[in-house]
Amino acid sequence: MEVCYQLPVLPLDRPVPKHVLSRRGAISFSSSSSLFGAPDPRQLSQRRGAISYDSSDQTALYIRMLARLGCGSTSASSAPERRVHRLLSFQRYLHSSRLLRGVPQQIPLHILDEDYTGQARCMLEKVGNWNFDIFLFDRLTNGNSLITLTFHLLNQYGLVELYQLDMVKLWRFLVMVQEDYHSDNPYHNAIHAADVTQAMYCYMREPMLAKSLTSRDILLGLLAAATHDLDHPGVNQPFLIKTDHYLATLYRNTSVLENHHWKSAVGLLRETGLFSHLPAEDSLNMERELGSLILATDISRQNDYLSKFRLHLDQENLCLSNASHRHFLLQMALKCADICNPCRPWELSKQWSEKVTKEFFQQGDIEKKHKLEVSPLCDRVANTVGNIQMGFMTYVAEPLFAEWARFSDTRLSQTMLGHMGLNKASWSGLQQEQTSVTEEVEPSTTGTDVEDAAARKDGNTGGTSSKEIPQGSRES
Repeated sequence: MEVCYQLPVLPLDRPVPKHVLSRRGAISFSSSSSLFGAPDPRQLSQRRGAISYDSSDQTALYIRMLARLGCGSTSASSAPERRVHRLLSFQRYLHSSRLLRGVPQQIPLHILDEDYTGQARCMLEKVGNWNFDIFLFDRLTNGNSLITLTFHLLNQYGLVELYQLDMVKLWRFLVMVQEDYHSDNPYHNAIHAADVTQAMYCYMREPMLAKSLTSRDILLGLLAAATHDLDHPGVNQPFLIKTDHYLATLYRNTSVLENHHWKSAVGLLRETGLFSHLPAEDSLNMERELGSLILATDISRQNDYLSKFRLHLDQENLCLSNASHRHFLLQMALKCADICNPCRPWELSKQWSEKVTKEFFQQGDIEKKHKLEVSPLCDRVANTVGNIQMGFMTYVAEPLFAEWARFSDTRLSQTMLGHMGLNKASWSGLQQEQTSVTEEVEPSTTGTDVEDAAARKDGNTGGTSSKEIPQGSRES
């Protein structure tokens, strides 16, 4: 179904159903609604985690691997655990590997206050502004920024009506997507996904894309942005590889996290049946294209995509009437959206920088605790927020956004480059101030200070991380 976007804007006029927002776990809904009653036992007997079990499907490999890891029983006595834990979720898998199995997450999603709902609706009227404050929006929606934002954008483009998406299935899908992001990740959480979705919307509104993208392109772009980091464990690919994690084995050490995000998203699409009314071939093609977009966010392949983008621009041969070229531009747009934090206004960019660095350092603390080699940028003693951000902007963000500005030379592109330049200068200034303070303090360092510094160097930072090392096949 290829229909160019010339659709009316529809208001977001439906509140979140209580029985959807009171959901606690993978398949547990209010028993008061027949729409969300207990699933058919025959389905439960085949379902194993986020990816539905199908003996003819490659995802069955997930099931067999998890079974060997002892992640759960298929007996009737384990039904409560199945309702609480999505077995392919790192968060729930880790809980089950400790002593928390069977304990439901006590984080219900509450209906919004009228005042807060009104303020959130006012913010949605300006959702296309580059200075959109996703942190404020998340507070106004009581932590439901990803659900609220994604539904609003799908509705605004008229995609719910055009694709005849069942409203109940759509809400269920969005709630499950938001739940499968780990709220205890400082950076890779549902707020980051909402931020990337908002940025993706801004890019798809750029003149070069807005006049060319089809409804299918827009649907896939928004869904890919919302699910691009689904079930992220808060550690990077090298960490999973060196700890022999089962996901690294499953995906042969190639785009491990991105493949997992994609498969998790496909699992939710199939579990909710969001596209079940479409012809089977169309649904499968959309799943593949969704995967192609999500896989493009693998930062280790940054230079491959950037070189291809640069070559297209040099040869001026991008043809937006060509479906493959439009898909490639969606890949580049999602890559930009994923790492656009340095291009936001300073007040927002600084918060994101601190959050991603905190996540890096938490990984480094785990690596020190288990006597593993500390990954680059993850040692809190050797790195600072400022030097990490300046390096990232210089070697990753600036080259990408410079090429994006060549493709779409608009006010937004110039605004993003301007913010990045100012943010880089701000981090440089903070670094110089910290260096000056350190040089003044060093001559008067006491014996206690020296001992503290040595303790920090050994990784004893005075605090412990709530994260435990993801258990692979290696015993640490």
